[in-house]
Amino acid sequence: MREYRLRQDLERQVSGGYALPLGIDIGTLSAPEQGYTLAYTPGEDDEPDSYSFHVVVSHERVKPILHRAFGLLPDKVTGIVEAGSRDAYRSIDVFLGTTEISLEHFLESWKWYESFLLEDCYIAAGANSEEPHVEVFLDQWKGISMHVPLDMRDEVEAFLNEFGLEEVIETWPSTEDDLAFNSARVIPVLDLVDDFSPDIDEMILELRHEWGLELNVDPDTNSDEGGRELGLTLWHALVIVDKIETMSQNDTHAAGTSDSGAYASIWATAGSLIHMQQLIEDELEQNTEWRFAEIYTIDRVAFDERPEHLTDLTLRRDQALLHSLTIESWQESPKDVTDG
Repeated sequence: MREYRLRQDLERQVSGGYALPLGIDIGTLSAPEQGYTLAYTPGEDDEPDSYSFHVVVSHERVKPILHRAFGLLPDKVTGIVEAGSRDAYRSIDVFLGTTEISLEHFLESWKWYESFLLEDCYIAAGANSEEPHVEVFLDQWKGISMHVPLDMRDEVEAFLNEFGLEEVIETWPSTEDDLAFNSARVIPVLDLVDDFSPDIDEMILELRHEWGLELNVDPDTNSDEGGRELGLTLWHALVIVDKIETMSQNDTHAAGTSDSGAYASIWATAGSLIHMQQLIEDELEQNTEWRFAEIYTIDRVAFDERPEHLTDLTLRRDQALLHSLTIESWQESPKDVTDG
């Protein structure tokens, strides 16, 4: 994990006694009422009925309440991360843990990233468990959501009361017009002072490693948020690759950690995530210098947003095809490998 820093030029906004995270400017939106809302949620499929708490408090109070909420989780949990998406056909990227991790490991990782997670409003994170069915989640505006079984309601209300919190009808004002909500603006909080400063994509990659997360999409289909099938679309991926000599000299070398690694920028037409991944791996298998390590980012791109070197690409395409591959060594300038 590389050390990160938050920007020092941001001034925290305070509205009506409510301090905001550094990563948001609420514009003309009124400040929320501090407290918690409570809702009964009937279970679906195999999930039990539950109560859903949503806590909204001034920024200085979020951390201690969140730490107390993590105490509701059992010894084994799965991590969750949500982040604003660059993908042209969805607004949020959801990453879910594929295997259970210990609560101790989750909290150790959380401690390292906490100052970022508490301030950055592009990202939301938390953990849940199957038995008991509990979830604790810090949303993008830094409200704390807790989903607990019916028999845990009294326990949660008791600890919230200890923090002086009471149930309220609403927190953020739902009566505000859309223009007020739309005036809110998310602000990047990471200090990208040089090329060695981790950006939000690297932070998400590290959390994926720490918590065993994978993007929660069907890899075999290609649809938008409304479920509409899209067929073949344009994709862009940034892939971490390693020099083959480096890998052969040390087979235990962790993917993407070599000083002689590189980023491969890949543009292709594909009909699904798994199809795009296969195109990438097939192309890199033919490369005699670089070997696939892992995918850094992968997104679908609207046709009108295609880069200049794909200007001649036709709107309607009837086959999957890799269009270009450019490799940029961490020590050298970018190199065009293919352009098809």
